[in-house]
Amino acid sequence: MQCGPLRYIKPPASTALVSWQPPSLLFSSPFLSSPRPLLGGRSRRKRLSRLKKRGVIIRAMPSSSPSSPLSPPSEAKNNALGSFKLSESTFLASLMPKKEIGADRFLESHPEYDGRGVLIAIFDSGVDPAAAGLQVTSDGKPKIIDILDCTGSGDVDTSKVVKADIDGCIVGASGRKLALNPSWKNPSQEWHVGCKLVYELFTDTLTSRLKTERKKKWDEKNQEAISEALKNLNEFDKKYGKTEDFKLKRAHADLQDRLDFLRKQTENYDDRGPIIDIVVWHDGEVWRVAVDTQSFEDCSEHGKLADFVPLTNYRIERKFGIFSKLDACSFVTNVYNEGNLVSIVTDCSPHGTHVSGIAAAFHPEEPLLNGVAPGAQLISCKIGDTRLGSMETGTGLIRALIAAVEHKCDLINMSYGEPTLLPDYGCFVDLVNEVVDKYRLIFISSAGNNGPALNTVGAPGGTTSSIIGVGAYVSPAMAAGAHCVVEAPSEGMEYTWSSRGPTVDGDLGVCISAPGGAVAPVPTWTLQRRMLMNGTSMASPSACGGVALLISAMKAEGIPVSPYTVRKALENTTTPIGDTPEDKLTTGQGLLQVDRALEYVQKLRNFPSVCYRITINQAGKSTPTLRGIYLRGANACQQTSEWTVQVDPKFHDDANNLEQLVPFEECIQLHSSEKVVVQAPEYLLLTHNGRSFNIVVDPTSLGNGLHYHEVCGIDCKAPWRGPLFRVPITIIKPFASAGQPPVVSFSNVAFQPGHIERRFIDVPLGATWVEATMRTRGFDTARKFFIDTVQICPLKRPINWEAVVTFSSPSLKSFTFPVQGGLSMELAVAQFWSSGIGSHESTIVDFEIVFHGININQEVLVLDGSEAPMRIVVKSLLASEKLVPAATLNKLKIPYRPVESNLISLPTNRDKLPSGKQIIALTLTYKVKLEEGAEIKPRIPLLNNRIYDNKIESQFYTISDSNKRVYAFGDAYPKYVKIPKGEYTVQMYIRHENVQFLEKMKQLVLFIEKKLEKKDYIRLSFFSQPDGPIIGNGTFKNSVLVPGEPEAFYLGPPSREKLTKNSPAGAVLLGSISYGTVTVSSKNDDRNPKPPVSYRISYLIPPSKVDEDKGKGTGTCTKSVSERLEEEVRDAKIKVLSSLKRDTEEERLAWNELSASLKTDYPKYTPLLAKILEGLLSSGADQDKVSHDKEIIDAADEVIDSIDREELAKCLSIKSDPEDEEAEKIKKKMEVTRDQLAEALYQKGLALADIESFEADRSVEKSETATNKSLDGAEILTKGDQSDPFEDNFKELNKWVDVKSTKYCMLLVVRERRCRRLGTALKVLTDMIQDESEPPKKKLYDLRIQLLEEIGWTHVASYERQWIYVRFPSSLPLF
Repeated sequence: MQCGPLRYIKPPASTALVSWQPPSLLFSSPFLSSPRPLLGGRSRRKRLSRLKKRGVIIRAMPSSSPSSPLSPPSEAKNNALGSFKLSESTFLASLMPKKEIGADRFLESHPEYDGRGVLIAIFDSGVDPAAAGLQVTSDGKPKIIDILDCTGSGDVDTSKVVKADIDGCIVGASGRKLALNPSWKNPSQEWHVGCKLVYELFTDTLTSRLKTERKKKWDEKNQEAISEALKNLNEFDKKYGKTEDFKLKRAHADLQDRLDFLRKQTENYDDRGPIIDIVVWHDGEVWRVAVDTQSFEDCSEHGKLADFVPLTNYRIERKFGIFSKLDACSFVTNVYNEGNLVSIVTDCSPHGTHVSGIAAAFHPEEPLLNGVAPGAQLISCKIGDTRLGSMETGTGLIRALIAAVEHKCDLINMSYGEPTLLPDYGCFVDLVNEVVDKYRLIFISSAGNNGPALNTVGAPGGTTSSIIGVGAYVSPAMAAGAHCVVEAPSEGMEYTWSSRGPTVDGDLGVCISAPGGAVAPVPTWTLQRRMLMNGTSMASPSACGGVALLISAMKAEGIPVSPYTVRKALENTTTPIGDTPEDKLTTGQGLLQVDRALEYVQKLRNFPSVCYRITINQAGKSTPTLRGIYLRGANACQQTSEWTVQVDPKFHDDANNLEQLVPFEECIQLHSSEKVVVQAPEYLLLTHNGRSFNIVVDPTSLGNGLHYHEVCGIDCKAPWRGPLFRVPITIIKPFASAGQPPVVSFSNVAFQPGHIERRFIDVPLGATWVEATMRTRGFDTARKFFIDTVQICPLKRPINWEAVVTFSSPSLKSFTFPVQGGLSMELAVAQFWSSGIGSHESTIVDFEIVFHGININQEVLVLDGSEAPMRIVVKSLLASEKLVPAATLNKLKIPYRPVESNLISLPTNRDKLPSGKQIIALTLTYKVKLEEGAEIKPRIPLLNNRIYDNKIESQFYTISDSNKRVYAFGDAYPKYVKIPKGEYTVQMYIRHENVQFLEKMKQLVLFIEKKLEKKDYIRLSFFSQPDGPIIGNGTFKNSVLVPGEPEAFYLGPPSREKLTKNSPAGAVLLGSISYGTVTVSSKNDDRNPKPPVSYRISYLIPPSKVDEDKGKGTGTCTKSVSERLEEEVRDAKIKVLSSLKRDTEEERLAWNELSASLKTDYPKYTPLLAKILEGLLSSGADQDKVSHDKEIIDAADEVIDSIDREELAKCLSIKSDPEDEEAEKIKKKMEVTRDQLAEALYQKGLALADIESFEADRSVEKSETATNKSLDGAEILTKGDQSDPFEDNFKELNKWVDVKSTKYCMLLVVRERRCRRLGTALKVLTDMIQDESEPPKKKLYDLRIQLLEEIGWTHVASYERQWIYVRFPSSLPLF
């Protein structure tokens, strides 16, 4: 998930070092200017386009906060008066903000410390090596030294090896013949081939553009074909007019069918993109890759394989290619596993390139647009999976960390993340800790875009101790320049959507803040050089670039680089962005100041590199272990509590025991920011083995609302170092609601741009939903507001509700959302930072919350599949409530066990952990059958909905049909996909380093959740009596609950006839049940508003009823024992014949001998002759095709001759008595005989057509005659008096069955093609293909392509070939 936006502050007047003094209320860094006010920020997964990447909101929006760092102190007053002005140079500088973090001052003083010697790993969506400013560094070195796709989304299987023919050509994996370049060196002469649909490598945005442009060209060709078809039809009508001639009518229908087909093609056109062929070989030194993109170009002379300049792994030569001028998309290649796998690396969004540009772009001709560290080098680690629309995966994250260590990077920037269940936990977090502690990488990440409410920081940036989480800040200059607001704010501020702390375990969450918006480079495929994006995704690389400057200086001056030292320097030298202690939850320690950080590390160079790890437990409790103290709730704030704080100094893994660990001893002075509330010891002697101390927190004297305090540890001998560690203490003291029902309101609150009002409410016990109203007045221009509520539950992601509303004029809006009684709730109302920024009028807001609640005796209802109803007891504790129960079952959940499991150690170095362990993959295969098309979603409850807070490295799945066509990819967040009826394979791919963990998951249960169609929804009934479901009386509709008085009723199970067809026993019907109704009214309310809160309900499907007819006798047999025995022997012999194979010569001889023997014994027994025909058809041609067809014709004739067709017709024409068992038996036997006759006629017709086609192909003269016949078909087959075996056979078949039915219509296609009525043949074939009763057959699509080429519609034929690769891929894709 990407991160987003930013805000602005004024730099300090002086950068001199000062001695640290204990704070009275707010700890102020010795390197910073005085505290300044601050506001908020946001961009949520659900709210703003729900990007999984944490940093990107692509649009212009301003902000406010302290005086601008871009302006000298004398300008602060003018800024406050709204007279902020930009010159051309300051405007350009505002597009890539650097002054805000002191980078401009730093570079003026140290121009050679511009990031040189620093390598940054960009964990993102991929970086375009062709983007502006990303070619070289300021000192002429390559900017990007490696580009990797860590997700596998661009992997191509190239394990197939081919040899070139005498003409120097090979057959590619797509089936196309490819000419090799004779200058290419390949000592082995082995060419690895693979292919891929190019759209699978592109972003949705690029694909959409290409589809639009390609469709224009395709429409032009199709329109020409339509015009020609219409012309032919008109000419035919003009020539023949209305005619009753049967052949002419068919010819006319053929022309009409052609026209109709082309018109439907226009309507149904769905471009799946060109197929590119990939060829890999070893030139004696390195692996080389060439790509054939001819299918992408209009001109067949462009995109040829031989013209491609071969690439190798990007790291070796740093070269890239472009698919075509149309897409303008850059790509690089990396070869793995001895040429058997090629990674085609493209970006999956502009996000990663933009992030890279902020951190390190170098524009020698436009220095004001340089990134923060133009001298730094980059490696691009793509963690966003193109198959998932740029969502990160566990595989991508782990491979990226492996690559960062392998390349010996100094820094990692990651502008991705999401909410988490457990902070500072998971497989990824464990490896991050190793990378930071052992390999000394500095990891910087975005805090998230889910503000303005508290507790919204995301993982990993805001929740992981080893990672520096960055919030997003916007300055007046950025607002005026990059965001182009009419009037800049007087001060910088945090963006409204920037995520806030604390974490659920009490950590601060946000570490520092940095500019969260920029106009930075974007990929060439966007067809522009730069783009404005804002988000904490932009703040993170801004901070990362600043840290790169710092590391560049440290390396140049010989100062040891340690993430511990750097983090402390950043935190203790910031400029505060607020004037209250609580602002730290929004901005962290403040706005990054690079120049001060350098002064700090210069003075700290002789101190050991130590990280002070803090763990906290409440006295008397061993769990949970916390990283801060977080009191949230009325009960917790009504009493004093004691806490044990453990401080553990952490050295890097390579620290020397005798020289560093043993001598370490520090005298720490402990300072409380408010001793009345937080009491701590005064001193602490700290050694390498750590030390604990107690803190007493007394919140009883605090008023309602948010309070933030700290206990800081200061080095007594070097107080200038600032806090060595901080113990964050967040106290939320909610106020209680009053009334019946309980009401909370605030009135006449004035909002300015960026202003946030927080209310902390003790949600009364018994409340289950809220009805709120917001009234605005007193403003002119439109106003945008963010409204958030947050509640915290143990071992659960924060319960969030959010809305973004715009008031175009003074009005009232209503909201309804669920709550959990007994938990404190934050209500955050924020005017968006740029909303109304040009107006001088405040927005006056009145807000009212009314609590409602219906409590039930069990929230999750499970009906056990019996006929008994379930008793439900409800109660209202707050006020009278209308009880209107409603329950619906709308999904079906079916469990599956894997039919196959496979463990494999992954072969490539990209899957080898820094510890040397190789990652192991478990592939689980499930078989799923759908009796009808449906929307389905695979779920594994153990693994789903967790990426960062999961000890299992990664998960990935595919859903494919029997032809290997993939319908869906997915990972931790499965989505519904609509697929037709048929049999499917679900493959689940799970990775971990520990094989024992994977062994335990070999029988992992997978659920397929299927959405029911609305017509199949099951609405359950309620009763006031336990016998109601059977007797049918005592229906319960509604009632009014009296406060405190319980009421009970029964929920009836679904009736048997309503159950979903083909639902196996053990499957579960899922749905929801609600009890209340909304009372607040609004103009926007629906006539049937949704219930305010609903709960899950499930019904276990019982076993099906026993078949009453099973086991009954089949009547009395009138045959003698000897007759029955003879029949049994005969049938047994036929069964043996059916079981024999015909793969080898010996098997064919045995089959021929037995079939000949049986024919001798039973010469006219139709079932035997039908089985012989079936055997010939199933074995294929074991000789030349014509001889095999003649053999089929002979076998078919034997079947036909064995049947008395007159007697058969007579029997079938007589209507039998259903109660006459013997008559019904005879009828069924005759129907079987008819089917055997029809099958014989059908196969004979196909064989006759094959022979005729073969003979025609051998005669060039006949072929020319056939192709030169009239298009209108009027002159075809005029020799009516001549015998035509095919036509006679077809007419005979038509007597017995409907030749237009799916089973036999292939013969109709052949007939129409034979008669050159290609339009009608195409129509019949298309109808046959669209029939979903059987899986798609490749031979039908191949035949359609042949018909299209015969007609001359090459553009449609080419389109169909692209779809062949989609429908019938040669293999399943790689994970």
